[in-house]
Amino acid sequence: MWGIETHYPGVWIVVPAFNEAAVVGEVIADLRSVFDHVVCVDDGSTDGTGEIALRAGAHLVGHPINVGQGAAIQTGVEYARKQPGAEVFATFDADGQHRIKDVAAMIDRLSAGDVDVVIGTRFGRHAGGRPPLLKRIVLRTAARFSRRGRRLGLTDTNNGLRVFNKTVADGLDLTMNGMSHANEFVMLIAENNWRVVEEPVEVLYTEYSKSKGQPLLNGVNIVFDGFLRGRIPR
Repeated sequence: MWGIETHYPGVWIVVPAFNEAAVVGEVIADLRSVFDHVVCVDDGSTDGTGEIALRAGAHLVGHPINVGQGAAIQTGVEYARKQPGAEVFATFDADGQHRIKDVAAMIDRLSAGDVDVVIGTRFGRHAGGRPPLLKRIVLRTAARFSRRGRRLGLTDTNNGLRVFNKTVADGLDLTMNGMSHANEFVMLIAENNWRVVEEPVEVLYTEYSKSKGQPLLNGVNIVFDGFLRGRIPR
């Protein structure tokens, strides 16, 4: 598929999902055409998201109520890291914004062995996949407010596409349940001295993904939450 290696037996893709019935089946099926292991965390959906993901070939873990993307990612990683042979882990959004060839490139980058985490950046290419102007401003501002992110050289601290090794998976302990988990992820990278690089990715801003995306106010909240959390010890 697209010239990408298939199966990746040691790779686990974690897909947090909340009310994504319209697209999650296609997202999971596309992932499963390349990767052996996909776990969907149904975060309290009320529209049959979990059942659709299961039929599409995902391992399914469910939350009885919606508790947020950060909690869903933590649950998915905890499930995946217990599986025999699990060595590489990726977080991948359920709304169809991410591209499989980008996560494959990030896995290849991780395989060089000189880093522990690869984070996607929407600001590494001049063409394609750039966020709308207001979202771009919010994301850039969030990155500037992230003291640890700046120190690590990160330009897109809120990107949901990440690939990491078993050391990171075993040490991951996200306590911020909502969207602000991204800032906490960066904090954990810095505190644990995990080696990190960015990889340019393209985000597909479809009409569906834009309709499901975070309101601008949520983005502003993430900026200020990151500003405050960056100054509070864990």
